[in-house]
This record gives sequence, C-alpha cells and structure tokens, in this order.
Amino acid sequence: MIEIDGSFGEGGGQILRSSLALSLVTGKPFHLRHIRARRPKPGLHPQHLMSVRAAATIGQSRVRGDALHSQELFFEPGQVAPGKYNFAIGTAGATGLVLQTIYLPLAFCCPEPSEIVLQGGTHVTASPCFHFLAVTWRKYLEKLGLNLGMKMLRPGFYPRGGGTVEVHIQPCRSIRPLKLPERGKISKITGISAVGGLPDDIARRQARRLEFRLRDTGLPVALRHESWEGGPGTVVTAEVDTAPAPTLFFGLGAKGKPAERVADEAADQLLHYLAAPGAVDAHSADQLVLPLALAEGPSQFSVAEVTQHLLTNVAVIRRFVDRNITCDGDEGQPGTVTVA
Repeated sequence: MIEIDGSFGEGGGQILRSSLALSLVTGKPFHLRHIRARRPKPGLHPQHLMSVRAAATIGQSRVRGDALHSQELFFEPGQVAPGKYNFAIGTAGATGLVLQTIYLPLAFCCPEPSEIVLQGGTHVTASPCFHFLAVTWRKYLEKLGLNLGMKMLRPGFYPRGGGTVEVHIQPCRSIRPLKLPERGKISKITGISAVGGLPDDIARRQARRLEFRLRDTGLPVALRHESWEGGPGTVVTAEVDTAPAPTLFFGLGAKGKPAERVADEAADQLLHYLAAPGAVDAHSADQLVLPLALAEGPSQFSVAEVTQHLLTNVAVIRRFVDRNITCDGDEGQPGTVTVA
C-alpha cells in the first residue's frame, strides 16, 4: 500500500483526486493521511467525499475513512466498470473536481463508453468552472486521444448549487504524447458574460468592463451576453484562440461583489498569461501531467507559470507511475514540463 502524506506540497484536494484516479488506473492501493492539512478547514468536505465515493463506485473499491471531515483514507481499488452513473454532491461542491477524479479510469480502463450525470456547483470558487472544462480542458484531452462530450443542463452557483452536468466518456486504448514547446499566434478574444437569476444589466456591466480592460491587447474582443435559468450567480469568460486548445479565463460573481470586479478577475488572468511565455496555462498544466504519465512516448510542453499545484501533482504521480517527470522553472515563473 502506497503511503501518502496529504500535508506535503500545496496540501489540498488535488493530492486526494490524483491518488484516487491513479489507484484505479494502476490497481495500487493507498493510505492517505493528513487530508487537506494545509486548508483552513482540513479533511473531506462534500465534494471531496463525493470524489472518493464516485471513485469507489466506478472501481468497485474497498474504502475506509470515507466520512465528512475525515483526515485519513484507505483505498483498495477493484476493477473499473463502464456504465451510467449519477453523482449528486448535495451542495455547491464542484462537479468539475469530481469529474477530474473519475474520467481517466473510465476512459483508459474500460472497453465501452460511460455516461455521467453530476449535480452540484458548476461555477464555484477555487475550482475550474464548466466553461473552462468544456473549452480548454476537454480540447487538450482530445489532443491526447481522450474524448469527452460535455453539456451543462443547469448552472449551479455558490452557495445554492443545484447545477447539473452530463458527460459522455469514450474509451481510449492509448494516450498520445504531447509536444508543445511554444505558444502559437493569438488572433482574437471571445467570451461570454452571463447571469443566472439576476438582472441582465449585470451581464452588460461585466462585458463593458472586460472590453475596457482588454483594449490595449490590440486583439479584437467579441463578447456575448447570456441569461440562464437557475442561480443566483454571474460569470464572465475571456477566451484566446491558442492551439491545440483555446485558453479560457473567468471571473465569478458573489454577493456584494461589483460586476466590474468580476470582469477584472478574468482580465487580470488573461493579461498575466499574455505577458508571459509558455503555451499551456497554469490551470491546465497540472491536469495534463496526469494522462501524459500514461502516454506511449515522451512529452514536453511549456507552461506560462509553474504552480505549487503542478509540482505537487508531479510528486503524487511519481508515487504510482514509474516515469521520469521533471519541471524546469521556478515557482511563479514560466517553465517546461517533461515526461520522459
């Protein structure tokens, strides 16, 4: 059984999710202690607990410690089975983080497709929103040979949740390596400014502010307004047409938070990305390393910013998979990831 200290590195939920996915793929059990030890409220919260139970369900696994606020977990994987699954977090916990736990075992270990329905938060803080997953993350996976279809049936914002996402996962016999040494030419910025259960004027204010902040990039900016059922909540996205996957940044509304500040969050991230070299954005980098560790052949890609998330995920992966994975570059600076 692999022993993992959940307090090392960034000390968050990514250690748990990567361990669950890799355990199912490799068949290696693990014991994780000090779960989310570096967070203000350590232990398993609803979205982390659902990640554990979803992994156990698809992998017919034996688990001890799967309880709210638990800081210790024993996980013994079984055989991953394709099928139709419905996982309801029951709060505004991030549906995307549960998906990132189970998609790889279902794609890589199963000969047949699977259908997943996830209920909870689709646009919540400290996690990738649905649009980032559908636009950027999914396209990178497609480049590797991992094909997912994603549809948001209903948005879910903090604190109410109530969102629903439907995902179709196709089997993948082998994962392709990735060579992405530099960023390609960017020709435009697109995006959406959306409200759920709130006045349309908020979406217009978000869009005006984002267009104002991006005026000095010299790139044409085209944003569309959307009004969704559900909520209350708001989101604004800014997407650049990088290859092989568009890169999307976003800001989320909150009670008492001005629409202009929501737009500023998305603008700040995009401008920071444009100012640095590196092809892959910081949020995609740590997610790419996981499937590339299972790819047939070496991979290498440049990243706009080396994060503690990335470095921690590399360390977790190396506990399960015998690959030489290195990250050249200081934390907070551009770098290069190599999977030999």
